[in-house]
Amino acid sequence: MWTLSGFVDEISEDFETQCSVAAGLGLRYVEIRSAWGVNILDLDDAQLATVQETLDRHGLKVSSIGSPIGKIFVDEDFEPHLERARHAADVAKTLGAPYIRLFSFFIRPGDDPKDHRDEVLRRMRALADVGESAAVVLVHENEKEIYGDTPARCLDLVESVGSDALRVAWDNANFVQCGVRPYTEGYALLRPYLAYLQVKDALAGTGVVVPAGEGDGQLRETLAALRDDGYTGFASLEPHLADQHALGGFSGPAQFGRAARAFAALTQEIGVELA
Repeated sequence: MWTLSGFVDEISEDFETQCSVAAGLGLRYVEIRSAWGVNILDLDDAQLATVQETLDRHGLKVSSIGSPIGKIFVDEDFEPHLERARHAADVAKTLGAPYIRLFSFFIRPGDDPKDHRDEVLRRMRALADVGESAAVVLVHENEKEIYGDTPARCLDLVESVGSDALRVAWDNANFVQCGVRPYTEGYALLRPYLAYLQVKDALAGTGVVVPAGEGDGQLRETLAALRDDGYTGFASLEPHLADQHALGGFSGPAQFGRAARAFAALTQEIGVELA
C-alpha cells in the first residue's frame, strides 16, 4: 500500500480550496509548496497556524514541505539560502512533515556541471547537516538544468554526501525532459536511495507534461518495479497540466482530479492500493 499525497497548490491559490478538493479526492496527506500565493517558507506564524487549523479541519496531514531550497544558481550566495533551509526544517517540524523536497542548484547555460561538482557537494553536505540536526529527511528532486538532473549525477550526490538525511525524490517526467528514459536508465541506479515518488509524466518529443501513463516516462515499468521491490512510501501528485514554470506548476481542480484518476487507474492495474 502506498500513501497518496499531492502538491495541492496546483488546485488553487486558496488554501481552504486546496484542502477541500484534496480531501474530496480521498487524499489524507498533502505536499505544501504555497498557500494564498505565498511560498510555504514565507508564511508567517499566524498563517502557518491557519494552515494547521485548515489541515486538521479536513483530516489532512503533511507528507513533505515542497520547498524551493536549491533552486538558485550554483554561483549565487549560499549562506542566506542555508539559513532558509534551517527555516524549512522549522516549518517541517511545525507541520509534522517527515520530508523536505529540495534541489541541487541551477547550472548556468553553457557551463559543464562537473566543473561545479565540488561546490554542489559542499552545499548539499551543509544542507544534509540541517536535515540531520532536525531529524527530517531531505528528498532531492531531479529537476532539469540543476546539477542532479541525470541519474548518474543524482547518484553522485547521495553517495558522495553519504547522509541518511539525503535521499531521492523520483520524478519520471523531469527525467524525460532531460532526454533520459527513466526506468531503463535510472531505476536500478537510484532505487537504493529512492524514498519519495513524485507523480507526473511527459512526452519525449516536446517535454509537455501529461497525466501518469500517457507519456514516455515509463510509469508502468517504474511503478511495477516499486511494487515488486516492496515500496511503501508516499506518491505525490504534481500534475503541471495547465502551466509549468521554474518554481512549480498549476493544474486547477478539474485537471488535478484528472491526474489523480489517471494515477489511481495505473496503480489499480498493477495491484497497488492507495491509502
